[in-house]
Amino acid sequence: MCLGIPGRVVEIVDGYAGQLALVDVEGARRRVNIGMLDEAPGRDDWVLLHMGFAVELIDRAKAREALSGLEMMGRGREQRIRRRFEVRGVVQGVGFRPFVYATASELLLTGSVSNTGDGVLAEVEGTAGAVEEFGRRLDADAPPLAVVEDVRTSEQPIRGGTGFTIERSSASDRARTLVSPDIATCRDCLEELNDPANRRYRHPFITCTHCGPRFTIVTGLPYDRAATTMADFEMCGACRAEYEDPLDRRFHAQPIACPDCGPRLELVGKEGVVPSLEADALRTARQLLAEGGIIAVKGLGGYHLVCDARDDAAVAELRRRKQRGGKPFAVMVPGLDVARELVTLTADEEELLSGGRRPIVLLPRRTARPGAGVSDAVAPGSTHLGLLLPYTPLHVLLFGIGDDRPGPDALVMTSANLSGEPIVTDDGDALTVLAPLVDAWLRHDRRIHVPCDDSVSRWAAGAELPLRRSRGYAPLPLALPFDVPPTLAVGADLKNTCALAEGRYAWLSQHIGDMDDLSTVDALTRTEKHLEDLTGVAPSRLVADLHPGYHSGGWARAHAAGRPVRTVQHHHAHIASVMAEHGLGTDERVIGIAFDGTGCGADGAAWGGEVLVAGYASFSRAAHLGCVPLAGGDASVLRPYRMALAHLHAAGIPWDDGMPAVRACPPAERDVLAHQFATGFGCVPTSGMGRLFDAVASLADVRHVVAYEAEAAMELEGLARTAAAGPAASEDGYRFGIRPGNREEPAVADPGPVVRSVVSDVRDGVPAGLIAARFHAAVAALTARLADLCRTRTGLSTVALGGGVFQNAVLLDATQHALTERGFTVLRPRLLPPNDGGIALGQLMIAASG
Repeated sequence: MCLGIPGRVVEIVDGYAGQLALVDVEGARRRVNIGMLDEAPGRDDWVLLHMGFAVELIDRAKAREALSGLEMMGRGREQRIRRRFEVRGVVQGVGFRPFVYATASELLLTGSVSNTGDGVLAEVEGTAGAVEEFGRRLDADAPPLAVVEDVRTSEQPIRGGTGFTIERSSASDRARTLVSPDIATCRDCLEELNDPANRRYRHPFITCTHCGPRFTIVTGLPYDRAATTMADFEMCGACRAEYEDPLDRRFHAQPIACPDCGPRLELVGKEGVVPSLEADALRTARQLLAEGGIIAVKGLGGYHLVCDARDDAAVAELRRRKQRGGKPFAVMVPGLDVARELVTLTADEEELLSGGRRPIVLLPRRTARPGAGVSDAVAPGSTHLGLLLPYTPLHVLLFGIGDDRPGPDALVMTSANLSGEPIVTDDGDALTVLAPLVDAWLRHDRRIHVPCDDSVSRWAAGAELPLRRSRGYAPLPLALPFDVPPTLAVGADLKNTCALAEGRYAWLSQHIGDMDDLSTVDALTRTEKHLEDLTGVAPSRLVADLHPGYHSGGWARAHAAGRPVRTVQHHHAHIASVMAEHGLGTDERVIGIAFDGTGCGADGAAWGGEVLVAGYASFSRAAHLGCVPLAGGDASVLRPYRMALAHLHAAGIPWDDGMPAVRACPPAERDVLAHQFATGFGCVPTSGMGRLFDAVASLADVRHVVAYEAEAAMELEGLARTAAAGPAASEDGYRFGIRPGNREEPAVADPGPVVRSVVSDVRDGVPAGLIAARFHAAVAALTARLADLCRTRTGLSTVALGGGVFQNAVLLDATQHALTERGFTVLRPRLLPPNDGGIALGQLMIAASG
């Protein structure tokens, strides 16, 4: 440590005698004891320095205190200790080493810090109190992007020495750490991006230790520049100086770059047009978008297809080219002001929308004045919009800054891929695969190593509810309530993610997609391999869904290489995932409510409206929704009128041509269905709650045919949100019948009374919104009644909610309220999606318990 005074530098020497060495500007040196401090030349304001860097202004009293500390050290070297700290978790690429450096410097500790394949290794030496304080701060004061999983300490022999250093990274034989997810551009970088005096003014790739690409550019561990796709760019002298300065915001920021040494942006037109670079590229891109063009824009984890969200013709053309059907597009807006014009926002939703993760957030649409909102073709028939804010400097510049001629202020931002295929990341593939879809490509030459779609989330029942966990979230580890052997879970076939676990941590992959295309199956192979490389987990066994026809299960068997493959029941995995997220132990059981579309049941039926009494090791089916025939599998999923007719048949209601659902079914198909329902030919029984939502949507004349799963249920939810429903048990409400069953046979919730009430309301001209609200209230009330029945039989009072139906915020809020009113503890997903995107965690926990 040094004490600087005007014209002089005062250096504390390592003599343990409380002395100062005064060095004046001519280089003369003399020693000053503590008692001579008042005789030292200079004013009362001194500068406290460490390793040559100014830390703070101090007066003589503080200087005396600092020197007194040295004198105490001089009274006995036995008070000095040396300790090693091995820190594991998300501690690379998040400013952890600079944080360690600054902390050690402030506490007058000597030693070193480095990245390893397992995390960060720090050795410090100094007084026992200072070393203890250092250990406390490692966890308590870690940088905001860091996730400290574990800190292991060991005592080391005292070595002495001066100074604290940041050493080169080293790789161990077995890596066990993860870098941060990709993080949205921080406020400091945005200020520099907009500052004409800054050398990174308008730089599309501005980043620092606190923001920018991480996961998508990592090629290996330890996380250093050489193990990222930024290795393709040699740092200029100015960037190198920042990179090597421990007090700089860009110290060891691996994606560091500037206009002189970083990636290059270009706009490539079709038919051999010469690319335009940097500012011209952005200017031309904004103009193309304003003129109704469609552009492929290269982002962090892949390309996006982009057009003006307010332009009816442009959105319709994008939908036609991509063959998107009616599935909603996400919309990016430049800031909260524009967002507030398009949707209603609570304070919690604003924080979620504008935070560092920047997911797409599902939000209620405002009723816009004519011409004031986005095109109806963005989210046809939906009461919600999926909005996101810019999360890269390129996005910010695409909207325009300063005196730029602005482009559109609301942009469709949808993953660039053909229907059912993974997002495009390779520049060569983009030029060929996306050629039929776009008019130009806005791209750069930084490689994307890991594909990563945008995350999707919403705010529901007082907390964030993830719908797709990917960019900004993956691959953060999840703490587990008990040790798990090295295991790979391959998830399900819809919204697939895979997961690795060992010990007390699990790592879930980014969103991969639906496993109905060979390219998605290949993406699972690449994703799983990369996750193994990053975590160091070498799985000794695999676990998959019970369904014999799932592609994910087939993948597991094909890649087992002699390792055992365990299968687990779908809905049990949903509940186990929620249990693990909330830290329940091996011996704990819950009442599990698993509502989804369909999943393979233990009896071979298509389950989906299940009440389970479950622990990790086993479950029993305590209750379920009454079964109806599912004819033709996916054909009934995409044509809700078929499910409506199935429920009418089960409820004993004749198919009246006056019913909207009956009219929607062609007469020839109606005849075939009547034969199938009567004979059971080509049918499997289903208890799917999601399929009941489809049926009610069709009965209420909301949606008879869908382009994607749950489209009808989403419209029904939107209508329910805007209508007022009376209590479920009132004369105006709907009520399920319940056959109570016994300890050997599960209770059965009969949907027939609800179906009959819906049909009656439709015939009486009751608005669809009120029907939707009454139906949601009835499902929430049913859940509470079935939970009460289970509590009476088992004594359990904790309920876990899982399955894709609980993506429905109206239902989740009503169900949570009904259960808490009855004194239940309610566990609902908060870290992982309730849909199949979170099921891999449950698979891991069940396999570890069996």
